[in-house]
Amino acid sequence: MANYAMALEYQNCIDCRACEVACKDENQVMLGADKQRIWVGVVEGGKTLADMFVNFYPSQCNHCVDAPCVTVCPTGASHFVEGGIVKVDYDMCIICKGCMEACPYEARFVDETRHAVDKCTFCDGRTQEFGTTACSATCPTKVRTFGDLDDPNSLLRKTLESREFFVLKEGEDTLPKLFYLVPQDEKFRKRTMGEGIKIHKWSDMAPKYEAATAKRRTEWKEA
Repeated sequence: MANYAMALEYQNCIDCRACEVACKDENQVMLGADKQRIWVGVVEGGKTLADMFVNFYPSQCNHCVDAPCVTVCPTGASHFVEGGIVKVDYDMCIICKGCMEACPYEARFVDETRHAVDKCTFCDGRTQEFGTTACSATCPTKVRTFGDLDDPNSLLRKTLESREFFVLKEGEDTLPKLFYLVPQDEKFRKRTMGEGIKIHKWSDMAPKYEAATAKRRTEWKEA
């Protein structure tokens, strides 16, 4: 059984927002700038014109192994499905917003057309046919690498085994499955990685992820 995750070569992001458009089109996401399953964060800096810069950080639901949004949901609307994907059952959602408050990544929003909280689903309706998400397939600079974290032959695993990476808000202990690849350009790395960020290798992190995933698999429902 697959265990889906994504690696982000955020150094390649050009803020074209093709991923956002593809996501809305593929998943019929509600229109509106604040109604996004995926987005690109923008951070500007520099004290003089000569050292001004803009950093882009693609983001979305991290489909955490230990997702607090699932734990806090009072109705079971937020749940795991095959592949370790975190989803929302719209019919069971009462819009209490507990999951929105519990999510460290602010990855959820209320979709008034569905009368429920909505979020990224890793395009689970198309991955079996096309093998990847709409955002990954559309990105012109190949920022996103989507795949099976448990498959040593997948491009995702090979990427994580060959590159260093970091995860966001590691202190929350959610074991997020969005892995940000450490930029190979040293100057860019220093400019875009904040102080205190821990850099990891997959060989060091794999045992922790594998043990936690094994425990959670019993909660995975049929997609």
